[in-house]
Amino acid sequence: MAKHYDIVICGGTGCMSSKSLLIKEKFDELLKTYNIADKVHIYMSGCFGLCEKGPVVIIYPDQTFYVHINASHVEEIITSHLINAKIVTKLAYYEFDDETKQKVYKSFQEMAFYHNQERIALRNCGIIDPYNIDEYIGRDGYFALAKALKMKPEEIIQVLIDSGLRGRGGGGFPTGLKWQFAAKFKGGESFVICNADEGDPGAFMDRAILEGDSHSVIEAMIINGYAIGAKQGYIYIRAEYPLAVKRLKHAINQAYAYGLLGKNIMESGFDFDLEIRLGAGAFVCGEETALIASIEGGRGMPRNKPPFPAERGLWGRPTIINNVETYANIPVILLKGADWFNKIGTQRSKGTKVFALGGKIKNTGLLEVPMGTTLRHVIYDIGGGIPNNKKFKAVQTGGPSGGCLTNEDLDTPIDYDNLIKKGSMMGSGGMIVMDEDNCMVDVAKFYMEFIVEESCGKCTPCREGTRRLYELLVKISEGNGTLETLEELKKLAHDVQDTSLCGLGQSAPNPILSTLEKFHNEYVEHVVDKKCRAGVCKALTKLYITEKCIGCTKCARNCPVNCISGDLRKLHRIDTDKCIKCNACLHHCPVHAIIHV
Repeated sequence: MAKHYDIVICGGTGCMSSKSLLIKEKFDELLKTYNIADKVHIYMSGCFGLCEKGPVVIIYPDQTFYVHINASHVEEIITSHLINAKIVTKLAYYEFDDETKQKVYKSFQEMAFYHNQERIALRNCGIIDPYNIDEYIGRDGYFALAKALKMKPEEIIQVLIDSGLRGRGGGGFPTGLKWQFAAKFKGGESFVICNADEGDPGAFMDRAILEGDSHSVIEAMIINGYAIGAKQGYIYIRAEYPLAVKRLKHAINQAYAYGLLGKNIMESGFDFDLEIRLGAGAFVCGEETALIASIEGGRGMPRNKPPFPAERGLWGRPTIINNVETYANIPVILLKGADWFNKIGTQRSKGTKVFALGGKIKNTGLLEVPMGTTLRHVIYDIGGGIPNNKKFKAVQTGGPSGGCLTNEDLDTPIDYDNLIKKGSMMGSGGMIVMDEDNCMVDVAKFYMEFIVEESCGKCTPCREGTRRLYELLVKISEGNGTLETLEELKKLAHDVQDTSLCGLGQSAPNPILSTLEKFHNEYVEHVVDKKCRAGVCKALTKLYITEKCIGCTKCARNCPVNCISGDLRKLHRIDTDKCIKCNACLHHCPVHAIIHV
């Protein structure tokens, strides 16, 4: 073993839940056994992003990307790769080459998933040790703070205004203008808050940044405090993110130990303290005034605006609230300049955006692309397309507040304005892909059930209206709806949208209105033909075995209620009166002989 190696193991929540910590412990044990521990630097990083391939291990300097690793693979990696310099090919990452029709080995820097990204907010995730502040500093960490403390507060704000950075939490309000507004209120106390209450189903962007690069957020919040004259900051994070909370606490303690938080930061005369506030997991607390109420010790319920928090926020004082991703961009903007950031993205949406890509997609995970990148590029070039040769049907952007986009929208450049024009929205960055097996009525019902549970109940339109919308969707999915039901659904959706108090209720009907417009035929099939083409709505579905059946008996052996009969190598049949429509037979049939009718 002639050279030194660095081994980075993914320590994000996804890989940790797949026991990546055991991989680290096995490496530590066997490196000592083989007497090479002094030649290997090994640590766990934040999320790499390519979650579908986890647990993931990268070997530097070779940049070998090992996928689906477990503790039993460690010894082979050590003996083959580290000692004999031979890559363990069966564990390495491969991509399918369309020209040669063969799998081709790719190093980390060659992988299409990463090659097609531009990482700013995620610049350190999967690279640095989140427990080591020196590694953050080694990648220009806290250099932006040092620069900012030598500038005038209004100069910092002007840099953000010139950069065109907009809030990444969903609203898209210009960050610099928000800071400028708060800075006008001189005298008295001001506050800075990081909104880390990420609650969209399938969204994990903010959590991943805090797990892998907490210091970038801490640095930005100190800069924010200096720019608006605030000496106290709070990070509001949901308690369901224990790993992010643990690493965030560690990073804050390190920042205090290095004199980067507390009194007289960098001998500038500026004082700033930072605390964590744990949320109970209420989706509505992602709304800034409900978040403020929660920090103050009250029930998380929104209030009327204006006044906006920048004028009268926490304890009635000027308060800036930005989300995790917004803050993660700020140190880089200050170091590289507004012009550099302004050249990335589109005319009205500058910079990059982080997305959590999930659903019916090959490469589920976390990615960051320039604003203006098309949905097609994200889904097919980075996401790898739809698995199992299924047809793309829709993509939901913006979570429960967003809408569904179809095949006709795939060439839409992703930015705030274009998505709104198409009937959806950016949101915090959730992106759920659906294929032909998804029922759009069921999708709308799923999001509305979530909203009903998460409504704070303060205003009647949201409290009662969303429940009624959910009941109408249940009625349709159970085959009890009519064309009049669809009209009632559409009218009530607009009423809830127009009369709700806060953004949660105002955007709650979006999935319904979006699917009603783009998949109206599916709704009509549910209420007129009493049919669910995707076979998801059980009341409207029967399973049927076609002549393709080869009599292998796999369907019968996997049926939990024994409703399938037939002899070996003979056509089987399903007793529809006993069938519970669990689809176990459909998933186990090797020749796709079972269909929904």
